[in-house]
Amino acid sequence: MPRGSLARRLILLAAAWSLAALVLTGAALTAFFRDASLQRLDQSNQETLDAVVAVANVVDGEVVVPQIRDEPSLRIFSGKYWLVAEAGEGERLTVLEQSTSLWDGDLPLPRGRSLNLEESGPDIYGGEGPRGEPLRIMAIRRTLPNRSEPLIFLAGIDRTAVNADVRRFSTLTWTALALLGCGLVAAVFFQVRLGLRPLHDLSREVGAVRRGRSSAVEGAYPVEIAPLAEELNALLEHNREVVERQRMHVGNLAHALKTPISVMLAESEGKSDGLADVVRRQAEVMRGQVDHHLRRARAAARAQGGGQRTQVEEVLDELARMLERVFQSKGVEIDWDAEPDLWFRGERQDLQEILGNVLENACKWSRRRISAVAVADGETRLRIVIEDDGPGLAADQREQALKRGERLDENAPGSGLGLSIVKELCAAYGGTVALGESRLGGLAVTLELPRAEA
Repeated sequence: MPRGSLARRLILLAAAWSLAALVLTGAALTAFFRDASLQRLDQSNQETLDAVVAVANVVDGEVVVPQIRDEPSLRIFSGKYWLVAEAGEGERLTVLEQSTSLWDGDLPLPRGRSLNLEESGPDIYGGEGPRGEPLRIMAIRRTLPNRSEPLIFLAGIDRTAVNADVRRFSTLTWTALALLGCGLVAAVFFQVRLGLRPLHDLSREVGAVRRGRSSAVEGAYPVEIAPLAEELNALLEHNREVVERQRMHVGNLAHALKTPISVMLAESEGKSDGLADVVRRQAEVMRGQVDHHLRRARAAARAQGGGQRTQVEEVLDELARMLERVFQSKGVEIDWDAEPDLWFRGERQDLQEILGNVLENACKWSRRRISAVAVADGETRLRIVIEDDGPGLAADQREQALKRGERLDENAPGSGLGLSIVKELCAAYGGTVALGESRLGGLAVTLELPRAEA
């Protein structure tokens, strides 16, 4: 898809919102599962501390804590621990009683900070157990009867299994969301492509009209696009009407002028005085101007109207056969080659006039050999190169040869309008004509013209 396409914009926007929603959902689900798992550990620690506080008492000034009835707390390094301590010097604690599971180990204090204990609130943090396992630790402060100084109760539980569950849940969640994201992006892609297909169809039909393969937009479109197709057809019809009126006006004007010009020429024929010569010359100039503008207006109208195409191969073959017969006395040979599916986007008459003028000019000036090659130049253009083995033109004469009425050799037959007509017709179709040096030694004429689809 092109960078500025509507489909690309819709797909990227929908994909961005979908992926953002999936990322937030994945993060929220993972955090919720982790918090729920840790809450279960905190609940277990709270139950252990409640049981220890319930059995703890003071006998003869000594703190006595019997082992609670909890099998993991009685098994050495089981992953479930508790201890009772009192505040010592600085931040250190003096252990008074501990679970059998701790054996000769200890529960660590928070790193980088002191315990934050209130009489009614616990302090929860993480640390390492006697075997280096990760622990979830809860600490509370309680005051026992017959003792004025409060005691600190700590309970810790191994969170290895919980961490593994969280990782497994996170992996499964992100994998599922990634697959869902890919599915959503693919669904959005096909939805946008399917939804915009009528626009692509309309674009293709308009292109077919422009390239001359169709005269109107004929497809059936959804109600949202149907008015646009109807307006396009109305615009095309209006354009054809305007072009036809222009052609008619130009034709009427040319016809109106040709009659008095013909009368002037007829009256000046057979008279040798100065006035007759002036009238004759000026009438010929006027006739040339009328023919020139009439031809140019008709070509421009046909080029704008569209809907026409001509096979280059057929026109070249027809012109080559005809000109070889016309210049048979010189033994002219026209060697031409054209791709079989090469079409000119325009009327046959105009292509015949373009190629006919160039080939006729080549036949006049060539010694014997003429070459014409027509090839595609991209999807919308074609190039025709016509070369001869004649004397050619100097670089400073080539531009002059394309001007109207210019004749570089006054002794040669013709009006000097051939190449200028070619230039005007090419320009009417948005094409170009260039003169250069031929590989055969003479003049090379390169024509760039619009190409129609096969």
